Amino acid sequence: MNETQALYEPSALVETDKIYDLAIAGGGLAGLTLAIQLRRKRHSVILFEKETYPFHRVCGEYISLESAPFLLEMGLDMAKLSLPMINKLEVSSPDGTILNQTLPLGGFGISRYLLDFTLVNIAKQEGVVVCENDKVSDIVYTDGAFDIRASSGTYRAKAAAGCFGKKSNIDIKWGRPFIREKPTKLNNFIGVKYHIKSDYPVDTIALHNFKDGYCGMSKIEEDKYCLCYLTTAANLKACNGSIKKLEQEVLQKNPWLKKVFDSAEFFFGEPVVISQISFEKKSTIENHVLMVGDAAGMITPLCGNGMSMAMHASKIAAGLLHEFLAGKIGRDELEKIYQHEWNQRFEGRLRAGRYIQSLFGRPVTTNLFVRTMKYFPGLVTKLVKQTHGEAF
Repeated sequence: MNETQALYEPSALVETDKIYDLAIAGGGLAGLTLAIQLRRKRHSVILFEKETYPFHRVCGEYISLESAPFLLEMGLDMAKLSLPMINKLEVSSPDGTILNQTLPLGGFGISRYLLDFTLVNIAKQEGVVVCENDKVSDIVYTDGAFDIRASSGTYRAKAAAGCFGKKSNIDIKWGRPFIREKPTKLNNFIGVKYHIKSDYPVDTIALHNFKDGYCGMSKIEEDKYCLCYLTTAANLKACNGSIKKLEQEVLQKNPWLKKVFDSAEFFFGEPVVISQISFEKKSTIENHVLMVGDAAGMITPLCGNGMSMAMHASKIAAGLLHEFLAGKIGRDELEKIYQHEWNQRFEGRLRAGRYIQSLFGRPVTTNLFVRTMKYFPGLVTKLVKQTHGEAF
């Protein structure tokens, strides 16, 4: 048994005939932190996760410091975990031109394997009912409450939250508009993640660009680094669907990425991969279900702020759900206020992320952009700030 597995605490007993205050589909950062907050307000909460903890997710594993106070409040002992603090940014263009910049706020690195598992144990200790290896197939609103149809049975709840990430079987079931969109430059990406051993500076996050994609690298816990890249499905198709060929013939044309792949020790036998990633606009409410985290809208990974936004959204949702469950506001008001608050906090940041994404991808324009930005550090700082918020 390793150190992470030793943290395991059994969940509360599942009661299939109980009407829960809140049901959450998806046990990522949004779902877990939402569950903890509502349980601490003494509401009954059931959470469904299709995987079994701990497990790896495709993620850049860098968290902006705007989230630090919130994570401490959730119970994450950052000092005990000795997490690396990151305050420098390095950007390379496909031709190897390097831009170095101090980050205006900075952040820290932690794997989702460790972070999610730590949070799920906090949730269980608080009394959240956590159903692992339990896939939700549908959430149906009837008679003022929700039927949650999962692998283990059907459950009833007064409120429901969709925290199922970038793309889910539920998105397909509901026919959400972003699912029906034809492939475009915003909705047909793949993400690939490794953990590696490297001698890269521990205080720096790198963003190495290549044709139609970019690769982030930063320190996480222990002696590991996260290496995670995003590229188009077309890039992979052109390499006959081979990840290895993609890395050799596309990524490693950037000399800095070639150096990384040649010198690093890779801990995974095979990478963690996700496909059909979309940055299209999404709705924040579906069938009276509150969408939280990537299910409500995904910021481009190069902005390094998706995890902070997911947790911030959970805090907004938690406050409103508590008022609803306490009878202080009705369902219509809950949904209206949540949608307004979400748009006010995040819509501008998502728009900025899509704009920044448009500046990268084509080798000629990316090379030019990085060369130019080297002489305008203030503009780089401004672009970074547009995708980040204040502590919450």
